[in-house]
Amino acid sequence: MEPRIDLNADVGESLGPWPMGEDEALVPLVTSVNIACGAHAGDPLTMRRTVRLALTAGVAIGAHPGYPDLAGFGRRDLAMSPDELEASVLFQVAALAGVARAEGGTLGHVKPHGAMYNAAARDLAVARPIARAVARLDPTLRLVGPPGSALEAAGREAGLALTTEGFADRAYEADASLRSRRLPGAVHVDPATAAAQAVSIAIDHAVTAFDGSRVAVTVESICLHGDTPGAVDIARAVRDALARAGVLVAPAGA
Repeated sequence: MEPRIDLNADVGESLGPWPMGEDEALVPLVTSVNIACGAHAGDPLTMRRTVRLALTAGVAIGAHPGYPDLAGFGRRDLAMSPDELEASVLFQVAALAGVARAEGGTLGHVKPHGAMYNAAARDLAVARPIARAVARLDPTLRLVGPPGSALEAAGREAGLALTTEGFADRAYEADASLRSRRLPGAVHVDPATAAAQAVSIAIDHAVTAFDGSRVAVTVESICLHGDTPGAVDIARAVRDALARAGVLVAPAGA
C-alpha cells in the first residue's frame, strides 16, 4: 500500500496590522490547516481571510484554539478551571465553525495550540474539558493530538475520532516529547532537516531525537508551524521530499 500522510499547518495567526507568517504562500502547500480563533492570535477578519484561502486551495479546515494570551502567543501555561477552559474552547471553535459555514465551507477538525496542546498531551484534567467542548459542539469533528497522549484518551472518552500528529519542524526528546522551545535546537529552521524528519516519520514511523536516539512516531499527520522562520521554504522542501519518497499527501480522514 502506498504510504500516505496529511500535512497540516498552523495559520491565521496575524493580528490586526501585525502580520505573522506567509499564509498566502503556505496554505496551498499543505492539505489541512489549523486556523487561530482569536485567543492566542488571529482576529475575525484574519479568520475570514484564512478560511477563504483554505477554500480556494481546497484544503481541510480546522480550528486552532489556544489559551487567551495574546501577549504570550498562547505558549505560556495558564491556569484555567475546567469549566472556564471548556467554555473558552467552545467559544473559539464555534466562532471558526461559523466563519467557515458562512464562507461555504465546513469545519472538520480541532487542534489545540501551544501551551494548551502540551498540557492536554500530558494531563487528562486539561484534555477532558477540551474534548467535551468539541464533542458538545459537533461530535463529528476530529481531534488532533500526539499519539498515546492524554488528549487522545480524552477524545476517545468523548466519542471523537482522532488524528494523531507528528512534527517536521520541531525537535524531539528521547521520550518522544517535543523539545521545549526554551532550549536550543528546539525548532528545525533548515528546510532539509525538516524534510528529512518528515520522510522519516512517513516512511520509518520514527525520528532521530535531539540526543541522537531513534524514537517511534507513528502518526497520520505531520505539522508545520506557520510562524517558523522560512515556513514556506520548509513546506516546499517537505512536499518535494515526500513526493520523491513515494508518499501520498492527502487530508486525514479523507
